[in-house]
Amino acid sequence: MALDIRILTGEELRAAIPDVAALRIEVFRDFPYLYDGDMTYEERYLEPYTATPQAVLVGAFDGDHLVGASTGMPLCTHADDFSAAFANCEIAQSDVFYCAESVLRQQYRGQGVGHAFFDLREAEAKAQGLQVSAFCSVVRPHDHPSRPKQYQPLDPFWRARGYAPLPGVVAVFDWKDIGDDIETQKQLQFWSRPL
Repeated sequence: MALDIRILTGEELRAAIPDVAALRIEVFRDFPYLYDGDMTYEERYLEPYTATPQAVLVGAFDGDHLVGASTGMPLCTHADDFSAAFANCEIAQSDVFYCAESVLRQQYRGQGVGHAFFDLREAEAKAQGLQVSAFCSVVRPHDHPSRPKQYQPLDPFWRARGYAPLPGVVAVFDWKDIGDDIETQKQLQFWSRPL
């Protein structure tokens, strides 16, 4: 099925925020994130995309329905929790475009949408004169009890696009896993590639 994948701006971007928030909650419930999301938090987290001119929100539409989304912005304009990971890194934060989430409903995967999400964000980063594209992914042990037997990490996909883990560049973030009563600390490994 052909999806309409495009960068959202202005009112279209603002109108999409609740749908992107709902997608984040839906997709990040799965392993490895196991995120027990909250709509109020999600909409507040996504609000900077409506107010930051350098931010980008890519939407994947099946007809009028948003079925996937991907975001990014210069690292120096993103939350401190992520930029702090670069404090002891030789890469200057001012050179980094942070590719935040990519969320896509299960039935639309395997059709090249992930590549389109990266292509559009990397093109935007280059247009802004940034030198490095980076993202981070949660670190879970291989023997995690909630890891599905059929789980396939995305590492081969990321490596094929030229990304590699940045040694020692790890963000720390708290959220509540599904089934837990309290938030616990998670480590998120940064990956990067030159643009």
